[in-house]
Amino acid sequence: MNDYFNIGKIAGSHGLTGEVVLEHALGKRSDLKGLQTIFIEERKDSFIPYFIETGKVKNETETYLKLEGINTKESARRINQRNVWLLKADFDKVVGKASAISMLGYKMINDGEHIGDVTEVIEQPMQVLCKIIYKGNEALIPIHQDTLRKIDQKKKEVHVSLPEGLLELYM
Repeated sequence: MNDYFNIGKIAGSHGLTGEVVLEHALGKRSDLKGLQTIFIEERKDSFIPYFIETGKVKNETETYLKLEGINTKESARRINQRNVWLLKADFDKVVGKASAISMLGYKMINDGEHIGDVTEVIEQPMQVLCKIIYKGNEALIPIHQDTLRKIDQKKKEVHVSLPEGLLELYM
């Protein structure tokens, strides 16, 4: 699962020929040009590849996709509300560098100590939460003006200074 990154979900169907609307968090308008495959989560940790026939930008966060084998409105509805994943190499091609989701896979560094790798990014109105595995437990690390020190895109690191006792809550 570490090779797959969640970029959003199928929000609905569009038209009569099986097009779907991908709601994504890539941080920029994207038609997914250059990508051949997306993966749709049929059930927990089970990813089924779907080949992209065409992609067309709807707006900043949505893209119309025509997928191979999805040719009717009814077959498009079958994959509604399913999570969409990309392989790491494809994710790196299409993600906006300034978007929060671009931190997926980065090392989380708290005051010089590596505390885990970012496995999920949860965007909320006032802050971003990064999910890491800290000493065997899932931990949610808040990223906002008080905790974020810097993001090193070359080294793929997020440097934070967390409040005293926050990490102990997850042990």
